[in-house]
Amino acid sequence: MAPEPTLLAFLLLLLVLNVPSGSFSAKTNDESVYESFLQCLEKNTNPQDKISNLVYSQSNTAYTSVLRAYIRNARYNTSATPKPVVIVTPTQISHVQATVICTKKVGYQLKIRSGGHDYDGISYISDTPFFILDMFNLRSIEVDIKDESASVQAGATLGELYYKIWESSKGHGFPAGVCPTVGVGGHLSGGGYGNMLRKYGLSVDNVLDAQIVDVNGKLLDRKAMGEDLFWAICGGGGGSFGVIISYKIKLVPVPKTVTVFRVERTLDQNATDVVYKWQLVAPTISNDLFMRMLLQPVTRKGKQTIRASIVTLYLGDSDSLVALLGKEFPELGLKKENCNETSWIQSVLWWANFDLGTSPDVLLDRNPNDANFLKRKSDYVQKPIPKDGLEWLWKKMIDVGKTGLVFNPYGGRMSEIPASATPFPHRAGNLYKIQYSVNWQEAGKEADNKFMTQIRRLHSYMTSFVSKNPRSAFLNYRDLDIGVMVPNKDSFEQGSVYGYKYFNDNFDRLVKVKTAVDPENFFRNEQSIPTLPRKA
Repeated sequence: MAPEPTLLAFLLLLLVLNVPSGSFSAKTNDESVYESFLQCLEKNTNPQDKISNLVYSQSNTAYTSVLRAYIRNARYNTSATPKPVVIVTPTQISHVQATVICTKKVGYQLKIRSGGHDYDGISYISDTPFFILDMFNLRSIEVDIKDESASVQAGATLGELYYKIWESSKGHGFPAGVCPTVGVGGHLSGGGYGNMLRKYGLSVDNVLDAQIVDVNGKLLDRKAMGEDLFWAICGGGGGSFGVIISYKIKLVPVPKTVTVFRVERTLDQNATDVVYKWQLVAPTISNDLFMRMLLQPVTRKGKQTIRASIVTLYLGDSDSLVALLGKEFPELGLKKENCNETSWIQSVLWWANFDLGTSPDVLLDRNPNDANFLKRKSDYVQKPIPKDGLEWLWKKMIDVGKTGLVFNPYGGRMSEIPASATPFPHRAGNLYKIQYSVNWQEAGKEADNKFMTQIRRLHSYMTSFVSKNPRSAFLNYRDLDIGVMVPNKDSFEQGSVYGYKYFNDNFDRLVKVKTAVDPENFFRNEQSIPTLPRKA
């Protein structure tokens, strides 16, 4: 491919002046690229849009605040973190189309950010020169209660979506995540799960249509893109195939009254029996009941122990819930006074750690109070961990430090949907998913190494209890530890290392789709879907 005119002129200037290229700063070259990129954007958008007001170079006074606004992991908000040359904040679909066309023209990498909750930051960092396409302005939501559907753009948050549904109907909801500031684009394209998955499946199991801008800058809906690409962006990660603009989703019915509770047990309060029985009950009980369990090393009365917390959403009233668990899970000892009856929208707030009775208006707040340093990992459990295994695990958790575990039960609707229905393969056969979770406040390399070592140790200890061949993982719990695509050495072999863990047997179909729609691998990141090797 011939160099761009601006780059060619720059190289000729070096020759004329007989100056080594290394004596020019990267910033000088970045500014040249920015000018070329901006000129291209202006040619490919409506002049009335004033696209230059939506493009931030590193010299722009608002650049840092725009970049940091959607960084949710403080590990990637340091002076050493690689920064984008340009941030584009489109307000129109045509701006997205132009950004794709012009980023290709200047030859930089394009990272797509819809909320910033990707745990290892791959939507806003890179080791190669890159731009960020930040979708936060594309956040429109249109709810059609008569059709029981909604169209939601990628830059909207889950909180905004839930709020709009509640505004239109008190009898509808949508099965998606419990954190209100998560961006719709990344959440849905990676599968999307929440506390109604046992009743209604994943978010992508309730997607009816989508819009995507492809590698040629064309806007495609489901019919235009074809069923293979539509399948791929419903769980295979949108960032490998194009820029997700919006999804049309199917709303689900929710009862007038739902019930929530949180019950905690420590080891001297029969926590081991509760955890063991949870494994048998949570994936098999009524589909109306979702019981998440959190396991955390804590100190009580000067002694280290494990706290097991069960956090629940039940699509029904407290009387029937207490009766159900009294029969199926007597070890928990649930009483009616432990339960809170409320509306679905209030349960959303409660799960997001707001008090019951809080105004739903808080779901429109995009600004979390702070961003922790954090690391997450994942696993799938297919056979109950025996009690002696749990007792061994408690000792290891206490020894490791502060890393906690979150158990999310499957079963119900998840077991009824074939593994090949969407790219997300982790369906029947899995009792529950584990999230490994550690947060810390201390900045610096020493703290980073300390807590990263802790979570990796605990993940290693769990090897004998979790899925094998492959040891599966959940795409939306991004974890670069399980494999990465090395910059400028993209290969099917490298992609297979993490690809089969995230997608199991669906990985091969994703690779075929990727090769068909983006053969030059423009849409790439550290864990993107690779293309098939080119034939000689």
